[in-house]
Amino acid sequence: QEWKNSFVTWDPRDFCNISQVVLPMETYWSPHILILERVNRQNSNFDYVTIGHNGSFVSTQPFQVTLTCSLMILKFPFDTQTCNVSVASFLHPAVTEFVMKTKRTAAAMMKDSQSYFLTDGEWKFTNLSFIEYIEQLDNGEFSVVTYVVSMERRPTLYILNLILPTCALYLLDMAVLFGPSSLEEKISFQIAIILGSSMLAVILNNILPTSSNKPPMIGTH
Repeated sequence: QEWKNSFVTWDPRDFCNISQVVLPMETYWSPHILILERVNRQNSNFDYVTIGHNGSFVSTQPFQVTLTCSLMILKFPFDTQTCNVSVASFLHPAVTEFVMKTKRTAAAMMKDSQSYFLTDGEWKFTNLSFIEYIEQLDNGEFSVVTYVVSMERRPTLYILNLILPTCALYLLDMAVLFGPSSLEEKISFQIAIILGSSMLAVILNNILPTSSNKPPMIGTH
């Protein structure tokens, strides 16, 4: 966060050329900012702000937050998800007091965000953009910045553990059905295939996300 306070200025020449100081956050006023999609948050212990001689305030507070995101898993496991992170302050009206602006470009933020992905996990970070707008509520207009995060699922694990075994069972089912085997052998093979399909259905039920408006095509077929 960066903001200015015109009442906190000084001439560095009068104070041994000190152009900035670091003080606790509660020393001066700071904007109250919240994340609208937040479910849980682990607060940072770094509650300090850097104050410049020209009245500029810079505060960096890293913290871990859990967000809500509506998933669209119709194309699972070849799906791409988009989640919003909306930053707002509903204590200060945007018209007279407080307007939030993003200092860096979306490309610069995306480059920095990719550097924080230390593990090659299930998701691939694909895009980051932001929208600045004014939210109109009953008690006034407030500034909101929404960051749009796009992620693509890596399907390799699901292809090897789910899709390929399922296709193999279907091919085996067709081979047994039209093969020259006797009726007793076909029944035995069909029972084994049904058991294998049931096990794959249990595995599919455990790995599929549940928070979606539409079930995935792989689950319905």
